[in-house]
Amino acid sequence: MRYGEREVKNFDPAKDLEIWPNKHQKEYVIKITLPEFSCLCPRSGYPDYATIHLEYIPDKFVVELKALKLYINSFRDRYISHEDSANEIFDTLYEKLKPKSMKLVADFNPRGNVHTLIEIDSQRLEKK
Repeated sequence: MRYGEREVKNFDPAKDLEIWPNKHQKEYVIKITLPEFSCLCPRSGYPDYATIHLEYIPDKFVVELKALKLYINSFRDRYISHEDSANEIFDTLYEKLKPKSMKLVADFNPRGNVHTLIEIDSQRLEKK
């Protein structure tokens, strides 16, 4: 197993999802696009592919980008639904970063004539 495969396989978001202090007091938006997300369908085992769009206004922390990349790649060999993967990513990042606001959009490639777009927005969740 190559070093990158080991890093992805052994990635544990509880201890490996590194966050850094946000050194800036002003409000600003961080937008990250992760165009190579993949996971496996829990029913068929077929691969699912998506582009993950993450947007957040940091409070005290920002996510380290290599750690984010490894976290996203750790889904590659997991059997997990579109909804579960999007919600897990959102919840993990929201809990770690505690941002002022965060939005995640998981835009899955069509498969079997079905296109799925999952959007989770902390501002909409907080209103309810």
